[in-house]
Amino acid sequence: MKKFVNNLLNSENIAAWLFILPALVGTFIFIIIPVLCSFGLSFAKWDLLNPIQFAGFDNYKEIFTEPLFYKILWNTIVFAFSTSILGVIIPLILACILNSKIRGTEFYKTAYFLPFITPMIVIGVIWEWIFDPNIGLLNQFLHIHVDWLYDNHFAMPALIIVSVWKLIGYNMVIFLSALSGISQSMFEASKIDGANAFQTFKNVTVPLLSPTIFFVVIITAISSFQVFDLIYLMTQGGPLDSTNVLVYAIYKNAFEYFNVGKASAIAYVLFVIILILTLIQWNLRKKLVYNED
Repeated sequence: MKKFVNNLLNSENIAAWLFILPALVGTFIFIIIPVLCSFGLSFAKWDLLNPIQFAGFDNYKEIFTEPLFYKILWNTIVFAFSTSILGVIIPLILACILNSKIRGTEFYKTAYFLPFITPMIVIGVIWEWIFDPNIGLLNQFLHIHVDWLYDNHFAMPALIIVSVWKLIGYNMVIFLSALSGISQSMFEASKIDGANAFQTFKNVTVPLLSPTIFFVVIITAISSFQVFDLIYLMTQGGPLDSTNVLVYAIYKNAFEYFNVGKASAIAYVLFVIILILTLIQWNLRKKLVYNED
């Protein structure tokens, strides 16, 4: 104990604690305390005005007996699954193409990465114009008339397109960084063995990139389950709740319906879903990741 105290009072340790103290205080105030409070509120009824009333598991019972919740949950799964698949495959292919040192590589890297750093409000406005059924660029280019954001059959695919488009640059840069760490001798050996481009991609590139692919799939899936700004800006959950997702439902229950308890309960349902999904992916890593012990 005395040794621990002496180490704690060491000048270097004191300096280290002083440097990390602001981050610790911020984490405690803005993350840990809100998490604990929201968990408590999930078992209560509160409209932000009247006193908090304990409700037990009523909020969770209301959620799981409400047909709309299952529609919202399905929308979230469809959005997250589609974005995770397309948001990994397309950047991976583009990264492999750009890694082959084609002409204008730097230009393409910049062009693909720009959407990721563009504010979502700008992206929402631009894509609302592109999807406009009367003057939209997409309908004019395809010579069709589709109410992309106003038809419950097309609204979700439209949002998935925008989400994947925004993610491509970020994921592509991650894959390019991983590709730069692979020895060129591996590709040269594959070429000497007579493998074509697809065989090299399948048997060399994908196995060696599997740790990075695994990482990108996890972070893309988690961020897709937490989508809010895109829904809020472009569809507000419509039409007919066809694009309503869990995080947007949390927002509506808390700040439009003033049902903070139900909103907190939905938030913890989402937390459990993401936790289970991450644990499943983590346990599958030995089968999916090359040379993973």
